[in-house]
Amino acid sequence: MRRRAHLRLVTSFETEDTTLTAVLRAEDLAEELGLDPHARVTCGLHRCWLHQCVASPDHVMPVTGHRWCRPCSSPLEVLVDETTARLFCPRCGTGTPDTAANRQVVRACRTSIAASHAQ
Repeated sequence: MRRRAHLRLVTSFETEDTTLTAVLRAEDLAEELGLDPHARVTCGLHRCWLHQCVASPDHVMPVTGHRWCRPCSSPLEVLVDETTARLFCPRCGTGTPDTAANRQVVRACRTSIAASHAQ
């Protein structure tokens, strides 16, 4: 068993998309070497393109402000279409609160969408 410790389980979804698999592996390695995890275009947790899971509650981070409305202390909702992602606050109605963290989420989603279509 020790000889196989370097292997990890690959989901059936990953085997269908070689581009996704390659980018996931590259970003996993880059993150170990210092890449900001919020700069990824793939999700290391859900093992998919970021725009496919960014609406998950796992991606709300009040401490850093990612997908968070600071004025009303509420998670932001996400709308993803073919070209971009939009954030809005369901409580106060603010559309994409202009913070560095939320701009980073939108930018990473746009890049994720473009990368997924580039296959």
